Amino acid sequence: MLPEQIFSIVNFAALPGWAALALAPLRRDLAVLAARVVVAALAAVYLAALVGGMLGVGADSGRPAGMPDYTTLAGVVALLGNPFGATIGWTHFLAFDLFVGAWQVEIAGRRNIPHWMVLPCLALTFMFGPIGLLAFFGVLALRRRAA
Repeated sequence: MLPEQIFSIVNFAALPGWAALALAPLRRDLAVLAARVVVAALAAVYLAALVGGMLGVGADSGRPAGMPDYTTLAGVVALLGNPFGATIGWTHFLAFDLFVGAWQVEIAGRRNIPHWMVLPCLALTFMFGPIGLLAFFGVLALRRRAA
């Protein structure tokens, strides 16, 4: 499968997980479960793409062959500097950001944090990953002080 096809599929696949989290007040437990199912699917795609890349499967389609060097900036640039490596990296981001979003909704439910306080954190996590996590930590701190 070409990187463009994988990219389109994983981008579309992540959306139902985020939609479930946004609608979480209706059934928080089901929303978290739905998001985790999507995360698992993204992780499976990531694993298959990564293993395929390391084994050099389809090397003629721009896939990096062999284990990339994550210890240098040049190695990471080389990995992400081609369509297949960028798709692997993007799938990684999608899976982890969605996992963090599901965790936020789950923790908010356990601590009785209103969903409207979590929605901005989810939006930030969806768009900017760690900034959304930082915002959620801020919400947790505010709620702890108020308690």
